[in-house]
Amino acid sequence: MPRKTNTDKRDSRGRGRGPGVEKRTPRPKPKVDFTIDAIDYKNVTLLKTFVTDNGRILPRKYTGLPAPYQRRVNLSIKRARQMLLMK
Repeated sequence: MPRKTNTDKRDSRGRGRGPGVEKRTPRPKPKVDFTIDAIDYKNVTLLKTFVTDNGRILPRKYTGLPAPYQRRVNLSIKRARQMLLMK
């Protein structure tokens, strides 16, 4: 017996948007008030803003940094940890 196909325009899992559903407003982009040169392993006060209380590095989803900035922050935090400037 052939399978029944769904002729509706909605997704088969019911994820289609019905009438009257508003689109989400995009998340506001954070303002980066420092240059990429300011991200350095010696600038511990800036680096501490991107680390949790337990010492874990915050992901880009929470920091809102551009990708090159986030990579530089990760590298700087790891260097500062190696030199025991931060935990």
